[in-house]
Amino acid sequence: MAQVPPLESDAPEPEPETLDAAAAPSGFPCANCGAPTTWDPDHDALACQHCGATREVPRAQGSILERPLEDAGAAARGLGLATRSTACRTCGAVVALGGEATATQCVFCGSSSVLAQESNRNALRPESLIPLDVGRDAVEQGFRRWLRGLWFRPGALKRLKRFDAVGLYVPYWTFDAAVHSDWSADAGHYYWVTTMVPVVHRGRVSMRPQRVRKIRWTPAWGKRDDTYDDLLVNASRGVPADLAARLGGFDTRALVPYRPEYLAGWRAEEYRLDLAQAWEAGRARIVEMQEARCAGDVPGDTHRNLRADHDISGVRWKHVLLPMWSLTYQFQGKPYTVLVHGQTGRVHGRAPWSVVKILAALLLAALVVGAFVVATQL
Repeated sequence: MAQVPPLESDAPEPEPETLDAAAAPSGFPCANCGAPTTWDPDHDALACQHCGATREVPRAQGSILERPLEDAGAAARGLGLATRSTACRTCGAVVALGGEATATQCVFCGSSSVLAQESNRNALRPESLIPLDVGRDAVEQGFRRWLRGLWFRPGALKRLKRFDAVGLYVPYWTFDAAVHSDWSADAGHYYWVTTMVPVVHRGRVSMRPQRVRKIRWTPAWGKRDDTYDDLLVNASRGVPADLAARLGGFDTRALVPYRPEYLAGWRAEEYRLDLAQAWEAGRARIVEMQEARCAGDVPGDTHRNLRADHDISGVRWKHVLLPMWSLTYQFQGKPYTVLVHGQTGRVHGRAPWSVVKILAALLLAALVVGAFVVATQL
């Protein structure tokens, strides 16, 4: 078992929320015309939608801040922008809107069942983020390619005309840790022996030699030391966890210190999984990976009765925002969600199945198998 004391939750517990920074852009006016500016992934700068002027966001100097587990109380709170919130009664996500903006649909699931509520301001502020690096045109092109590459889906999807795409920053926790593991197990070594076995041939029983695999068990033990750097734990409620996981990881070397300018024009969801819950999930993943690594250290061809003790130390964390695009489209009255990786452009999402195509494929497979059986009997 991991020898790390449980972490107390940072109190009070915040509600999840999403910030629409485009609705509260007054802090980033255009130096040329005074109109609101938004973060432009294609230019890696703040861009004015009125006159087209751009302004670079200064990168803060110094390393990305990471904190010990017990240091949650010293972290800054809030995102620094005033917002109002709407709560989705379908998926449970809370979306915060600034200024006079309103929302009639959930940005995550497309549901129109949203209710106004007060925003929470006590959530831990992200220490760093990866700026959104994939623009809207690239997202649409990637989405169209994804649709064309789908198998056993309705052909009408390829002619889809309308979809809603929202760029957003998704909350994650990262954890660093050192792990010392001691393990013991029974190591199994394969060897082969020849034995006589009964065989029935044309109604007659005869004894024939056959090679049989055996296992020789020997005791084994060992130890190993490992380090984990930026182990990611998804803290979102609005983004489907399975879709986010299949998008792949993020290159956290691209993290920059948090500045609200990066959020201008985009949404940023507050975490649903708090620090204590995230560390429990992160610790469980570390133990699982250590078990697999210890199993790989057992000599021989197989093993049994693996027992391992893991001492986890030097745990440090940071709260980060990672970029994604969330797309929602309707097909035959049902919403479907697609995610686009905001750093690599990779696309993964949900789509309806075509019953006709699936039945046709099964029928074709049955015909091929039938033809093969007939041919082998001739």
